[in-house]
Amino acid sequence: MSDQGSGEPMLSVEDLSVVFRTDKERIHALDGVSFDIHEGETVGLVGESGSGKSVTARSILGLVDDPGRIESGSIRFRGEDLTETGWMDARGDIAIVFQDPSGSLNPVYTVGNQIREALRIHQDLTGRAARREAIRLLESVGISDAPGRVDAYPDEFSGGMRQRAVIATALACDPDLLVCDEPTTALDVTIQAQILDLLDDLQREEDLAVLFITHDMGVISEVADRVNVMYAGEVVERAPAGRLFSDPAHPYTRGLLASIPGVHEGGERLLTIDGEVPTPNEAPTGCRFAARCPKAFGACDHTHPDHVALDGDQSAACLLFDEDHSAPVSPGTGLPGPADTDSAARTDGGEE
Repeated sequence: MSDQGSGEPMLSVEDLSVVFRTDKERIHALDGVSFDIHEGETVGLVGESGSGKSVTARSILGLVDDPGRIESGSIRFRGEDLTETGWMDARGDIAIVFQDPSGSLNPVYTVGNQIREALRIHQDLTGRAARREAIRLLESVGISDAPGRVDAYPDEFSGGMRQRAVIATALACDPDLLVCDEPTTALDVTIQAQILDLLDDLQREEDLAVLFITHDMGVISEVADRVNVMYAGEVVERAPAGRLFSDPAHPYTRGLLASIPGVHEGGERLLTIDGEVPTPNEAPTGCRFAARCPKAFGACDHTHPDHVALDGDQSAACLLFDEDHSAPVSPGTGLPGPADTDSAARTDGGEE
């Protein structure tokens, strides 16, 4: 993990909305998503399956295909709005590592061939120079006997080695920003830890900014400097990682944290969030989490919450922190309503 960079962000996603149209419905896959990534930092994007995390990743890379399209908002990379100018000039500067390494590598070409192709496209390297660089990249991601492995096919690699090869291929693009979309989900816990350590080392050595996408709050606690929590196509909470884990604000974030294995003392049962993420097939008229929220009250069904600024560069899109609405007081339940404590009125850093 790195300290947040100063100055203008490397990547700025602002009010991004992505819609998928079918004959039967119009799905709001992303609805007003905003976040920044600065030089050298790791920003986490976390939430359950169906929250819109992977659509966000694909939008940043310009990989949203029909029937999906970016309906509004902007994606700025180093000040240039990619939604207006296109992604071709930025694709060498932004690379992605997907969840399934087997799906990212072509089984009919050697690993070395695939890395060399990326080197040819993005660094204009061919022949022996490309082969030497492919070997160096394999060595940099921890592949033993890289000169011998460079001519191996993907099915000759283990799952962890394939993911390392995928990361090497991404690095062949010489990126400034690495988008990691669930890069450890398909791996066992031992290999997962190795891949996380590798990404941490590479970030420091290559001075990379990283967008790390996962459903695993335990993983995000290890890697992220700042975290954006997504639910049903929206960012519902954003905060520095330390702040998010020590003092989560949104009920959804609290539910995710309560479901992390190992955080409960003794034999206490692992908590879960009842229900499933809804398909956002219409514009929100209320809070999309209300049906699953233990803190929901009347206004949540018909008022869509905006982000409210809290302490420590933290914000939450929740009516519990909106001074214009009044939630019932529930003493001793852990999440204050506006009448419970002055922390509920922490708007713009002020006090009640």
